[in-house]
Amino acid sequence: MESDLITVRDLRVAFASDAGLAKVLDGVSCSIRPGEIRGLVGESGCGKTTLARAILGILPQNSARIQGGQVLFGGRDLLTVAEGTLAREVRGREIAYIPQDPSTAFNPVFTIGTQIADLMHWKSPLLRDPSFKGNARARREADLARVVEWLRLVQLPNPEALLRKYPHEVSGGQRQRLMIAMALLPEPKLVIADEPTTALDVTVQAQILKLLKGLARERNVAVLFTTHDLGAAYEICDRITVMYAGQEVEEAPVAEFFNRPSHPYTRKLLDSLPSAETGLRGIPGEIPRLIDPPPGCRFNPRCERATAICQQRPAPEQVGPGHSVRCHHRLTEFAA
Repeated sequence: MESDLITVRDLRVAFASDAGLAKVLDGVSCSIRPGEIRGLVGESGCGKTTLARAILGILPQNSARIQGGQVLFGGRDLLTVAEGTLAREVRGREIAYIPQDPSTAFNPVFTIGTQIADLMHWKSPLLRDPSFKGNARARREADLARVVEWLRLVQLPNPEALLRKYPHEVSGGQRQRLMIAMALLPEPKLVIADEPTTALDVTVQAQILKLLKGLARERNVAVLFTTHDLGAAYEICDRITVMYAGQEVEEAPVAEFFNRPSHPYTRKLLDSLPSAETGLRGIPGEIPRLIDPPPGCRFNPRCERATAICQQRPAPEQVGPGHSVRCHHRLTEFAA
């Protein structure tokens, strides 16, 4: 088994607001191996996107406060790397990002080819190739050939003609394929996909998930896949981390996650999936205010099993291979 490519340890992030300091991430830990797709699931507002942005180093500087923890990548803590070094050596090169909505990711006044060329001007892996030193024209020609090859790999027809089009002239599914290609062109080690299928219909979503999974396997690229769609997580992920109100509560291989959920929140999250038999079911109660969150396990105000000990946050407990849970009253009986 390969060692972890990236490890997040006890990450704590807060945001300043007029009402006070919102504790958005409370001691989150997770890791990803090369070639692995790690799912990050939970309700809206649980901290998935904040974690992704903290790894990339793109939290808003005027309000975000990193209060502790580490993001270990390539032998260094990204939280301590200077912004210039992060932008030049890591962001967009070793760690790439696929945004949630492809319709807003492109500049509408420039052609697709112009925007990809601008990316390659700064992030091309050939910039590190000594054979192209001092020969910018040869590098641009080689970059163009790689771009066309990658557009074909992500199943975009007639790439040469596509590069001459404007973003509004292609479909949402094609724009998302373009975003995947652009993320992978710099040959990153880690791709952060932030709910990349949210804006797509179910048919195109299935195609994008299959494509992303295949590319991760073939290129040995690690993927952090954030989503609120448990069906998408089932289709693409190897391991899943469940988050609730800024805390990670359970981590498990995908089969274990669906068959043996051990945290009460995970069980209720799975129970909320609609079906013909049960219809629509929600989770009773409300997500806590992160300005004044409950002590200990933040799910305890909504949990039927909660007792006084839940006022203290439990340490992770190993309940199976690669399966850990933070709960004083974890589930031991599972639905058939």
